[in-house]
Amino acid sequence: MKKRWKILIGIVAVLLLLVIGYVIYVLTAYHRIGDMTLAAENNAKGSEFAAVQKDTEYSVMSYNIGFGAYEADFGFFMDGGTESWAWSEARLMDNLAQIGELLRTTDADFYLLQEVDRDSTRSYHVDELNLLSMYLGDRATIWAQNYDSPFLFYPFTQPHGKSVSGITTASQYLIHDCQRIEVPIEDSLMKLVDLDRCYSRCRIDVAGGGEMVLYNLHLSAYTSDGVVAVEQLELLIADMASEAAKGNYVVCGGDFNKDLLGDSSEYFGVSGEDYTWAQPLPEGIFDGTGLQLVAPLDENNPVPTCRNADGPYNPDQFVLTIDGFIVSENVEVVESAVVDTGFTYSDHNPVIMTFKLK
Repeated sequence: MKKRWKILIGIVAVLLLLVIGYVIYVLTAYHRIGDMTLAAENNAKGSEFAAVQKDTEYSVMSYNIGFGAYEADFGFFMDGGTESWAWSEARLMDNLAQIGELLRTTDADFYLLQEVDRDSTRSYHVDELNLLSMYLGDRATIWAQNYDSPFLFYPFTQPHGKSVSGITTASQYLIHDCQRIEVPIEDSLMKLVDLDRCYSRCRIDVAGGGEMVLYNLHLSAYTSDGVVAVEQLELLIADMASEAAKGNYVVCGGDFNKDLLGDSSEYFGVSGEDYTWAQPLPEGIFDGTGLQLVAPLDENNPVPTCRNADGPYNPDQFVLTIDGFIVSENVEVVESAVVDTGFTYSDHNPVIMTFKLK
């Protein structure tokens, strides 16, 4: 009997040491990447692409690709689903090819992509930027690393693992400067769940003087109360307002993880008021900034930009609009729309905007 107890105590002690060791690893491995200058790939353009023109229509598409995993039958474990990886590497590659083909056929002047993995367990360590670059053609591309997480040993049946993921900006026009800007995150242990966050700021010359400043963002989702996402947005707005005050042209797009319509349930019928990533923007957040929000919506045929990935897509699932754009007053918005993919390739639908520099 004593021998059995010794064995049991030994097993418990080993397990406890493993748990303590893992906690120490996660806490010591966690780090923030910080601000940095980003280098553009494929940025050798001819003189005809050296600068954008005023009074000329351009198009920009923003698309959170969900690291190529969120097919219509996919539910993510952190949203209430069961999956932590893409279904398989083969399905991941096929899904990325479908996303790439959508980008190619859209033929936008600028692309703002989110959740582009480069070396993540969840996406079989596929370099998704390298794959998507084949569909983006000769556009200059810049990848800003959003986070570089420690190995997450959960769910136990299929640990989410290590994630190296970021946001990608692609431009038909020469990018002469681009920065990764760190944003606030929670100080509590929630930082281990929501990881690091940033936005990117890229500069493109405007013919006749000035710059078009192109921002790409993916604000925090998995926070305790959603407050930190507002703090992130306030930092971003202050940055953009500063550029607008200089007379530069500001164009921003991405995944805000906020209800851009104020109350998407009015249009789509299902409420998500309990989700921290589905709260409306604070009233007056753009007042006095010289900026305006562009939340794509066809009131006659409203299409959401995001579904809650608590399981496979279904008609009763919570959907809303969290993807959109911000522009300065000297940018004329000609049109904005949601591209209805039926959430076939991602838990997001892409959004597209046509605009002119006044």
